[in-house]
Amino acid sequence: MGDMTANKNTSGDNVKIKIIQNGAERKECYDEFTPPDGGARSWLVMLGSFFCNGILFGVINSYSILYKSFHDNLEKQNVTDATSKAALIGSLAMGTVFFVSPVSGVLTDFAGIRTTTFMGGLIASTGMLLSSFCVDNVVALYFTYGIMYGLGGALAYTPSLAVLGHYFKKKLGLVNGLVTAGSSAFTITMPYLISIFLEQFGIEWTLRIIALMSSFIMLFAFLFKPVNPTLKFKKVSLKDAFNVSLFRNQKYVIYATIVALSLCGYFVPYVYMVAFVHKVFGEQVDAKLAVSCIGIASGFGRLVFGFIGDHPKINRIFLQQLSFLVIGISTILLPSSGDSYGLLIVLLLFLGLFDGCFISILGPIAFDICGAAGATQAIGFLLGLCAIPLTVGPYIAGLIYESTDSYTLSFVLAGIPPVIGSVAMFLTRCVKADSKAVDPSSEMLNQRFDESTVTEQTSPGEEERPL
Repeated sequence: MGDMTANKNTSGDNVKIKIIQNGAERKECYDEFTPPDGGARSWLVMLGSFFCNGILFGVINSYSILYKSFHDNLEKQNVTDATSKAALIGSLAMGTVFFVSPVSGVLTDFAGIRTTTFMGGLIASTGMLLSSFCVDNVVALYFTYGIMYGLGGALAYTPSLAVLGHYFKKKLGLVNGLVTAGSSAFTITMPYLISIFLEQFGIEWTLRIIALMSSFIMLFAFLFKPVNPTLKFKKVSLKDAFNVSLFRNQKYVIYATIVALSLCGYFVPYVYMVAFVHKVFGEQVDAKLAVSCIGIASGFGRLVFGFIGDHPKINRIFLQQLSFLVIGISTILLPSSGDSYGLLIVLLLFLGLFDGCFISILGPIAFDICGAAGATQAIGFLLGLCAIPLTVGPYIAGLIYESTDSYTLSFVLAGIPPVIGSVAMFLTRCVKADSKAVDPSSEMLNQRFDESTVTEQTSPGEEERPL
C-alpha cells in the first residue's frame, strides 16, 4: 500500500475521514470503533466464545467415541459399508459446519451476532436431541446429527469468532488462541465423559446429555453484543449484506482455495483414531488418550502461536504454511508407529500442536487480508470452501479401509494435501491484498452508516502488518 494520510475535521464523538493515497483523494469513509482490548465485558465475551467453541468442536472432535457405537449398531443390522456410513455421520457434522459458514457470515452481518449465535445453539441442541430417538436409523442420523448439528454449529461458530474483533485488536491473536483452545480443552475431557455416559446410560441418553450441553450456547449468545457506541447503522437488505468485494481480492481467493484443498484429510485422524489404536495395539490400550493428546497439544499450540502471531514482525501466512507441513507429515507417519504406542503419542502431539497453530491464526489472517469490514464473511466463505473436502475425506478413508483392511493408505493419503498446500501457499506472496477489502472504506461498510448522525473527525493510521 502506498503512503496514506487523512484530512481531519472534528465535531462531536463520531468519525469521518477523508483519505489521501499517493496524492489522490479517495472518497470519504467512516472510521471504525477502536476495540477496548480489555475490561470485564471483553473478557466475558471471550469466555462465552470459549465455551461455544469448546462445546461444538469438543463434540465433533470426539466423534470417534460415538463412531464405535454407531458402527456396532449398523453391523448388528447387517448394514453394508458400515465403516464408511458410520464415519459419514460425523464428517457430515464437520462438513456442514464449514459448508454453511458463508451463510452464517452473511446472516451475522444482516441479523446480528447475538441472534445468529442463539439460532445456532437452538438448532444444534434440537438436532442432537432428535438424534437420540433415531440411533438405529443411519439416514435419519445423517440429517439430525450430521446436518442439523452441523448447521447449528456453523451459525454459532462464525459469529463467536467475529465478535472478538469488536472487543480486541492488539490482543486479537492471543484471544483467538484462548478461544479456540476451548475446543481443545473439551476435546481432552469429552472422550472420557462420553465413554462414561455410554457405559452408564447408553447411546440414547448420551446424545440427550450432549443436547443439553449444546443448549448452553443460547445463553452465551446474550453476551455477544457488538461494541460500537459512536456509530449508528441504518437497516440494509440481505442483498446489500452480501460482500462480493471479497472475491475481487486475489490474495484472499488464492489463500482460501489453498486452505480448502489442504484439508481433504484433516478430519480423518479424529474419526478413526480410536478404531486405529484398537486395531494396531489391541483393546487393552487406552485409545481415548490418543484423542486427548491431540486436544492437549492443540490447546497449547493455540495459546503459543496465538501469542506469537500477535508480534507485528511475524508473517501469519508463513505460520500457516509451517502448520500444514507438520500436520501433513505427522499424519503420513501415523501408520509407521507400528507397535510403539509412545511413538504414536509423539506424532499426535506434533499433529495437535500445529493444528492449534492453524486454528488460532485463521481468524487473524482473515482480518489481515480483508480488514475488519470484510473479516466476518471472509471467515465464513473460507470455511464454506472447506466443507466438501472435510466431509468427503473421512468417507473415502472408510472405503479405502474396507477394501484394504488397513488404515495405512488412508492416513498416508490424508497427509499429502496439507504438505502440497504448504508449498502452494507461496503463491499468496505473488499478489497484494485488495486495498478496498483491507481498508474500512469498503462500499458495504459505507452503506450502513446513517450519514445524518455522523460528523467529521480524523483517525490516525496504523502500522501495517507484513502479508
